[in-house]
Amino acid sequence: MIKTLLAQLKEYKPAAIKTPVFVAFEVIFDVLIPYFMSLLVNDGITARNMNNVWLYGGLMLLCAFLALWAGAQSGKYAAVASAGFAKNLRDAEFKNIQNFAFSNIDEYSTGGLITRMMTDVTNVQNSFQMIIRMCVRSPLMFIFSLGMVFYLSPRIGLIFLIVVIFLAIALFGIIFLVRPIFEVMFKKYDKLNENIQENIAGIRAVKSFVREDYEIDRFDRSSEDIYKINKKAEKILVFNSPIMQLSMYALMIGISWVGAKQVVAGNMEVGTLMSLFTYTGSILMSLMMLSMVFVMVSMSIASAKRITEVITQVSYLESPKNGITEIKDGNVEFDHVYFNYKENDSHEYVLDDINFTIPSGTTFGVLGATGSAKSSLVQLIPRLYDVTKGSVKVAGIDVRDYDLKDLRDKVGVVLQKNVLFSGTILENMRWGDPDATEAEIMEACRLAQADEFIQRMPDKYDTYITQGGTNVSGGQRQRLCIARALLKKPKILILDDSTSAVDTKTDSLIRQAFLEKIPDTTRIIISQRISSIQDADNILVLDNGKVSAIGTHEELLKTNAIYRQTFEAQQKGDDQE
Repeated sequence: MIKTLLAQLKEYKPAAIKTPVFVAFEVIFDVLIPYFMSLLVNDGITARNMNNVWLYGGLMLLCAFLALWAGAQSGKYAAVASAGFAKNLRDAEFKNIQNFAFSNIDEYSTGGLITRMMTDVTNVQNSFQMIIRMCVRSPLMFIFSLGMVFYLSPRIGLIFLIVVIFLAIALFGIIFLVRPIFEVMFKKYDKLNENIQENIAGIRAVKSFVREDYEIDRFDRSSEDIYKINKKAEKILVFNSPIMQLSMYALMIGISWVGAKQVVAGNMEVGTLMSLFTYTGSILMSLMMLSMVFVMVSMSIASAKRITEVITQVSYLESPKNGITEIKDGNVEFDHVYFNYKENDSHEYVLDDINFTIPSGTTFGVLGATGSAKSSLVQLIPRLYDVTKGSVKVAGIDVRDYDLKDLRDKVGVVLQKNVLFSGTILENMRWGDPDATEAEIMEACRLAQADEFIQRMPDKYDTYITQGGTNVSGGQRQRLCIARALLKKPKILILDDSTSAVDTKTDSLIRQAFLEKIPDTTRIIISQRISSIQDADNILVLDNGKVSAIGTHEELLKTNAIYRQTFEAQQKGDDQE
């Protein structure tokens, strides 16, 4: 875990190294100030020697300025190193998420990933800054100050040692108790973020069903859970301050008692006793800071583990080394394909023994009831998922042998849940081809029957699309997504129920445009409407993940009950309308 995280320091490693170096100088100068103060009092003021007063006073001022300069430098480099470290951690998480297969994404909630990239990274950032600064300063200050105490008075040094041992045991006990609580708290943060994300994404549905009060109640419950866990942690952490104060008062009393006796006996000078009191504050403050660091670090360990999980997560789908980059045609073959989302559930397959071939340049329809695994079937072609058994071949070659990027570049997919991104229509279209000209974009939009409504917009192709495409209708959104897929100039075009929101006339125009303009592209159309696929060269009927029948529209009407019943029901519905 630590190795994985530190690997993300990269260009900020020099700043991370410089920070503890300057901290060390700051501590040395801070520790020297009380020592020179004792000399100033003992050899200057008490001895009535002005030369020593000026000498040690000047040295104290010099140490103060040097400590201030070193502290400023350490603060600057700590801020640079920690902020840069956080940036690189987020970059590493985001980059790896982009490499995730669908099956990887299924293992995480959206809210959980957001928490890992925001809250968890912030926790690690704060802890890292503390580690390279406070975690260096506190031990050094403790060691040097305790060393000076023993140098000035071994007897008082023993008092320090006893109190410090007690304090260390107490603070580590607090940390031990509070750490598991923080681990639970981050899981609750995941749930809260998930609720927020889900509510905002589905705010229209919330208002349509008048579920505002329910959502508020659900949010309150999640927020209340976090509050209870925080309160539980704070009930333990609250003992930090009393324990510190107890230790400080015990030390003050011990030093005052022993020191006063030694001063009266002539075994200790007044300046030495004053410096011992100063070192008392330094030692206790260093321990206090160290306890804060440990609390923060212990809280961040859970965050660090969660970040490491995302960074080190290996995609279940990886591009083969020296994968094939050229896809000759759009021929698709399913060879005894079995598929399951979970490898362990092999006793019941989502797709069960699928066998068929789609010749290149033909239109292939897929029909089936909801839950019949139609989407799962087509997602195997661009390797959004891998088959459990059997093989899917494109142009006679197993899709697992192709370079993943080249395969997906040649397979245009318009999924059921395809979305538009915030930006202009032109910017959204260039997701299909970053180098596409305006003329090419307009041609793709004409094929997808999108140009006609774009031209009616005030800014036309410069019209801004809001996040998720919420400022256009469902049918317009589908047509824009189809146009975007066409810009890839795919060998295979998959439309996964992606004309469901358009009228039958527009649907027919889209299919006619495909036949005329991209006749060499293999077209796979999933639809609930038989009218959208009845002109296909072949139609596959799926029933609970199994092939029920394959044939033309006329053949299926004669031979397949599922297809015939669906057709008759839809015909009756059209007649009633």
